[in-house]
Amino acid sequence: MTFKAPDSLAEQIAHHLAERIIRGEMKPGERIQEQKVTLALNVSRGSVREALLILERRHLIAILPRRGAHVTELTEHKVRSLCALMSELYILLGNAVAHGWKEQADMAPFVAIQQRLNDAYERQDIRTFVDESFSVMRAAYPFANNPYLQETVENLQPAMSRAYFLALEQRKAEMSEFLELFQRLLAAVLARDLPQIRIVLTAYAQRSCDLVVSALTAA
Repeated sequence: MTFKAPDSLAEQIAHHLAERIIRGEMKPGERIQEQKVTLALNVSRGSVREALLILERRHLIAILPRRGAHVTELTEHKVRSLCALMSELYILLGNAVAHGWKEQADMAPFVAIQQRLNDAYERQDIRTFVDESFSVMRAAYPFANNPYLQETVENLQPAMSRAYFLALEQRKAEMSEFLELFQRLLAAVLARDLPQIRIVLTAYAQRSCDLVVSALTAA
């Protein structure tokens, strides 16, 4: 059994604020005032400051001298830059699973995630669909066994979740397309077909990017 310490108070605060940013409840450019957060959550100011540093590392806020913390803006350049990088990180994870699985039981977590994605699609539950989409990469971490890759993906994942949520909120019908891509990805991993893994994940990242940019234009 792997030991996992409970999240610190700062991590819990960061998660709470991140969820609000990802869901669009806190808007780009909106200021986050330490004192208001401290009072609203009944926590120490030091914990809030630590939480804001975590959010800055995860690219959800910017902390500027004499201006404090603000929710970062989503721009086309940032979205395309993020998608290009995440595409390569996903490919590394996909290749690791393809190289590492030994028996069908090793793929069971991914099959279970696929079922949960299908269920979320049937309910048109965007929040669960986005969350489960990122469960895929976490299921791949043990195969990669690369702490640097894992840390990098985890720090970028909230920004990607934010963009992904915006895209699907605008066009729920696109969930079916992502499901089809995930099915193709599983088939490629089972076949240990590394070129196909790259093709599928590149298409996934490109489609995600196009949807987010379209949503930004429509907003």
